[in-house]
Amino acid sequence: MSEFQEKQDGYLNMQLLRFTTAGSVDDGKSTLIGRLLYDSKAIFEDQMEAIERASLIKGEEQVNLALLTDGLRAEREQGITIDVAYRYFATPKRKFIIADTPGHVQYTRNMVTGASTANAALILVDARNGVAEQTLRHSFIASLLQIPHIIICVNKMDLVDYKEEVFEEIRKNYESVSDKFDVRDIRFVPISALKGDNVVDRSENMDWYDGPTLMYLLEHIHIINDRNFKDPRYPVQYVIRPQSDEYHDFRGYAGRVAGGVFHPGDRVAILPSGLTTQIRSIETMNGKLKRVYPPQSIVMTLEDDIDISRGDMIVAENNLPHVSQDITIMFCWLNEKALIPGGKYILRHTTNESRCIVKTVDFKVNVNNLEKNLEDKTVNLNEIGQMTIRAAKPIIYDSYKINRVTGSVILVDEGTNETVCAGMIS
Repeated sequence: MSEFQEKQDGYLNMQLLRFTTAGSVDDGKSTLIGRLLYDSKAIFEDQMEAIERASLIKGEEQVNLALLTDGLRAEREQGITIDVAYRYFATPKRKFIIADTPGHVQYTRNMVTGASTANAALILVDARNGVAEQTLRHSFIASLLQIPHIIICVNKMDLVDYKEEVFEEIRKNYESVSDKFDVRDIRFVPISALKGDNVVDRSENMDWYDGPTLMYLLEHIHIINDRNFKDPRYPVQYVIRPQSDEYHDFRGYAGRVAGGVFHPGDRVAILPSGLTTQIRSIETMNGKLKRVYPPQSIVMTLEDDIDISRGDMIVAENNLPHVSQDITIMFCWLNEKALIPGGKYILRHTTNESRCIVKTVDFKVNVNNLEKNLEDKTVNLNEIGQMTIRAAKPIIYDSYKINRVTGSVILVDEGTNETVCAGMIS
């Protein structure tokens, strides 16, 4: 194998961390991402030249690194983030996908979209303003989406003279309310995204801080256990029948492992039928495997010929998920068109699809103070709450807290085919 191929294989096999940024408007989210990209040498020369020109045109005193992510013209004109901007970069230790999400209240749906697959959330706090309503709102959404790791980045420390007491006061204030959020790992880092303090390189201005830099945290946060390796779940995407002379009797079930570990010889149940059989082999384009786990894409063959189609789920015989037509979800409404009471929608869950109706809106949550509203049953854009849905056929699911893949759903408008709602099964 050539040196180039070895390096390429090493890159492809590196661990991937997805993270999102959140915070109030002008807290410096885009500048922080620009600083991460710049200081980790992940910016191409032509990109750097482009933002230098744009900064000059805008009359900036120095290069505005926020322009690296504020790609829309409206974003650059207003100096804010409107849509979710994705950026990709890598260091020798890890690959990263960043979702830069907006801070405005009216763009809550964009944050939900960007954060739905994240391993970590970077929540920025302006050192001058401390913990704000937006901080609590974004922490609640991160908790709702079961993001396992939250890093509170106390930004703009250069504007408060890098004072330790300012950072400690913000840490104390956040920790006093953090028990309201269902997050197991919360870290705090004092930074200046503009100046680069504690982002990639350690700050000489904050010698009182002996914790890791932000980049060190991102490279070393333990994410292996963020996926569910305990409950074997395999939603079937496609049935492979080549019907060629070479593979005349081959019948394989293609899909992506959503949870647990599978081995050839394991006893499995096929849902919703409930029939049981045994795994004959696990195949990939590179040959057979002795075990698979999430999020590997594979083809599974079984010992018995069972009627299996897209939307069915292969699970461990002694570890069954829930199967029901009625499900309760925490939702975020994503569409300008309000929820129709008793309305009919298309429900999509893993590889399954079913028509459904919204039976009840149980409550809505005021994301600014986390209080429940039990009276108002109208649901409009960006609102969050709980609803109960009845599907036309059984849904095979786990709670979102246990498995983010088998516990998430979306609702689609039958007429327009627009995604109107994201749901986390309770």
